[in-house]
Amino acid sequence: MLIAVALVAFAVIAETQQAKKVHRIGYLSNTDSATESARSEGIRLALRDLGYIEGQNIAIEYRYSEGKRERAPELAAGLVRLKVDIIVIAGGNTIILAAKNATKTIPIVMTGGGTDPVEAGYVESLARPGGNLTGLTTLVGELGGKRLELLKEAVPKLARVVVLYDPASPNNVLELKEVQTAAGALKLTIQPWEVRDADSFDRIFAAIGKQRPDGLYVISSPLMNANRERIANLQ
Repeated sequence: MLIAVALVAFAVIAETQQAKKVHRIGYLSNTDSATESARSEGIRLALRDLGYIEGQNIAIEYRYSEGKRERAPELAAGLVRLKVDIIVIAGGNTIILAAKNATKTIPIVMTGGGTDPVEAGYVESLARPGGNLTGLTTLVGELGGKRLELLKEAVPKLARVVVLYDPASPNNVLELKEVQTAAGALKLTIQPWEVRDADSFDRIFAAIGKQRPDGLYVISSPLMNANRERIANLQ
């Protein structure tokens, strides 16, 4: 009887341990930990509300490309080698594509950003994405004109707007076209400035300051997001 009770106890313990399996989440961002902290904390709190607590029944592997596109493929591949259960994408096209190329089986969840995922070929449709990629899209480029319209509503005397964009980002090029198209209807003058690397900001803002524009429109990209605090301080 003692042996039987012991075996049952061991079985219960083993079953409990299996039930408490720690799932591993890969978190891939195109910025840095400080910039990403608000979004990642929101996700942690939402998971906690659903009963998934970091350090107890989930572990999160954070990876940041810090605005360097060339790092994205290796960071994504590293998460795949760790055999994470799911990859959360906190960024746009570069990060999405890196994760999609790294695995065809691990579920990938987008948190917004990037171009239209259907047009980009990431998913079959918004209603039925297919494959292993799903999540949210904010249709960033397609709404560029609307954002410019909101800026005009906020500043009625707006006439000249400087637009910072990364020419190496297809999404940035698309949004710039949307903004330029909308500017005609809003009777605004657009002054595009290319930002190719972090070292360009001081020089560009020195030149912009001499032009004294009425507004600044910054198109989101890994480079811009990684330097958003710097951009805010330079205005």
